[in-house]
Amino acid sequence: MQKKLHIRKGDTVMIISGDSRGQQGKVLKVETDKSMAIVEGANMVSKHTKPNAKSPQGGIVKKEAPVHVSNLMVIDNSGSPARTGRRMDSKTEKLVRYSKKTGEVIK
Repeated sequence: MQKKLHIRKGDTVMIISGDSRGQQGKVLKVETDKSMAIVEGANMVSKHTKPNAKSPQGGIVKKEAPVHVSNLMVIDNSGSPARTGRRMDSKTEKLVRYSKKTGEVIK
């Protein structure tokens, strides 16, 4: 069974700790088994690659490294980082995420 995380693919998040603290970006991928997420443009690392068919020159490639989800906060609709919760939506009878700061549903 997969863990439920407060982060989903496509969310805009802020990194709250680590070397990339304060950066915002879109979540590209979430690894639920490791509780890690890859954020666009954040936590960049240099990867040394051998020459191959894709890159005949080889060299150093910059790419995003995973960040633990405990170091991420979802940016709510108002544009500020907020803690999230889950509740039943009265209209659709589905479980939705909401901002604990404003009470708004996070899409």
